[in-house]
Parts: sequence; C-alpha cells; structure tokens
Amino acid sequence: MSGKVILEQVEQLVMQLSPTEQLKLMAHISEQLNRSEIVVSLSDAERAQQGCEAMADALLQELDTIAESIEGEFDSAEDIRQIRQERANRL
Repeated sequence: MSGKVILEQVEQLVMQLSPTEQLKLMAHISEQLNRSEIVVSLSDAERAQQGCEAMADALLQELDTIAESIEGEFDSAEDIRQIRQERANRL
C-alpha cells in the first residue's frame, strides 16, 4: 500500500485480522509508542482539575461559613433516626 493511509482504511484492514493477530498488532503499536518520545500535553486536563479543586475549595469555604453561623449542637445521626421514625409513623 503506497501513499497516505487514513484511519478508516487501517480499521478495515485490522478487522480482517483474527483476534489473536489484532492483539499482536496492538502490542506492537503499544511497544512502538512506549519507545517513542511522544509527550502528551495534559494542560487541558490539568486546568480542568485545577478548576474543580478551586470550586471544591470555594464550596468548603461556603460550608464553613454556614456551619459557623449556626449556633447549637447537632447530632445528624439522631436527626436521621427521628426523620425515619416520623416517616414510619405516617405509614
């Protein structure tokens, strides 16, 4: 095959191989990629992660502010038991 080959052509050829031969091809391609010095830029993923971390920090700060504004002690386990008991009594 001479000239430029497009991905769709390669996929069609690969589908003609047996599953064993497909696995061998995959291993060969993986080995070649591991040997090459291809650097994958994770800048988009890193930026997305930083954005998520910033949102989580902001949310935690907001929750801390709310928690500080509430006076008194709370027992969430007891509150849940009470809610369950009230629902059971309604049934």
